[in-house]
Amino acid sequence: MQIQAADYTVFFGSDYYSELSHLISKKKYSKIVLLVDENTAQYCLNYVLQWLAIDVAFEIIEIEPGEENKTIETCTAVWESLIELNIDRKALLINIGGGMVCDLGGFVAATYKRGIDFVNIPTTLLAMVDASVGTKTGVNLGGLKNMVGSFYQPQMVLIDGTFLETLPGNQMRSGLAEMFKHGLIADTSYWNQLKNLNELTTNDLLLLIYHSVSIKNEIVLQDPLEQNVRKLLNFGHTLGHVIETYSHSGKGIKPLLHGEAIAIGMILEAFISYKKNFLTVASYLEIKETLNLMFESIVFTKNDIEICTNLLIHDKKNENGNVQFTLLSAIGKGVINELVESEMINEAFNDYLVD
Repeated sequence: MQIQAADYTVFFGSDYYSELSHLISKKKYSKIVLLVDENTAQYCLNYVLQWLAIDVAFEIIEIEPGEENKTIETCTAVWESLIELNIDRKALLINIGGGMVCDLGGFVAATYKRGIDFVNIPTTLLAMVDASVGTKTGVNLGGLKNMVGSFYQPQMVLIDGTFLETLPGNQMRSGLAEMFKHGLIADTSYWNQLKNLNELTTNDLLLLIYHSVSIKNEIVLQDPLEQNVRKLLNFGHTLGHVIETYSHSGKGIKPLLHGEAIAIGMILEAFISYKKNFLTVASYLEIKETLNLMFESIVFTKNDIEICTNLLIHDKKNENGNVQFTLLSAIGKGVINELVESEMINEAFNDYLVD
């Protein structure tokens, strides 16, 4: 299976490592650099290397794992490593990891010597369905999510379901949150399919990932730079991002994975959709109940809510000081560029806290 993105291809399955080897041979790269974190260095790196049939010299750069290390400081360390290794503009960077490694590695590639080629091999479900298309790269700054970044295309993306066989349950659920989002904004039948999942084989899951990537790719192809319809993909992310940012501040709620925070964001923004008369109460309750069954509820204090609301002023989607929300008009259909008053945001948090 494969999906044609803008100017690159997303390949599904271990059979396609041959495509990566072919790319390396065809483009005659001067050197290959493999970017990994501690986890993928231990569990994924040797597996990838055994599939690659290449004669080009390669180097390995290892970074610390976790969202807290998705920073300019980590980028600087990687840039400096590239310089020390005498990496030139004809080199290829291969990112092997979750969303943090793929986002940060893509940004490093976009900026090192004004741009070198890169390939993403996502190893988490979230990265497979979210970082595989869209060309967004970036890092956090001052604790704020994805404040610095660029649009920069990989040479290819390789999605290998083998990595999912040992992925922890919380990481699987984190990825499923983004898949649920794709159903909520664009495909009712897909939402219903995900709601009723039972035990899955790796191949079954790969087909669902393919569906999610197809939905996202279709939207991105219409609006590569997020001026219009691509904003649909932000459903759950306006409040989800501030919740995620706050959870990693060490000041209130426990640290959340991206998908865990986005699931809460989707519940809150579905409530706002209902209160603004876009979404029926039945659809809102269906969304809330479905996501609450899968994700642990978080208790927000009044102070937590106030801090999260204040963080919205830094949202990248803001225009002229106004927070732009993506909401739902139905399950399977989103609406963009909606202004939401702070009172309604507080009401959404209060409703979330009620079982």
